[in-house]
Amino acid sequence: MNSETPSLPGRAALGADAPPVAHAKFNIGDVLKHRLFEFRGVVFDIDPVFANSEEWYEAIPEHVRPAKDQPFYHLLAENEDSSYVAYVSQQNLLHDDSDEPIDHPAIGGIFDSYGSGRYTLRPEHKH
Repeated sequence: MNSETPSLPGRAALGADAPPVAHAKFNIGDVLKHRLFEFRGVVFDIDPVFANSEEWYEAIPEHVRPAKDQPFYHLLAENEDSSYVAYVSQQNLLHDDSDEPIDHPAIGGIFDSYGSGRYTLRPEHKH
């Protein structure tokens, strides 16, 4: 019987096509703004690499199309006209320093409170 502890496979063991490991710069609850477009939002989920449809990706104009091998963030977003859900690459996000809360109808179902530029998850959503 082998008493060695099994280890997780490295990237080489996963194959040459495995995406590189990307590290999220932002956290769930952070209030962020888009680098190019006039909207801001609160992070409610993070994909370590692109995980949307090819159709969605191809619809982005090539000159601003982000790389797929970076974290992508799901945001409860707002602009001056509406609130919506946005899917944004890490390279296009910055911390929002306005210290203003986000006005989105789904915030109360996911987050408890707001302070110091971030939201706190409701207890039932914490892992």
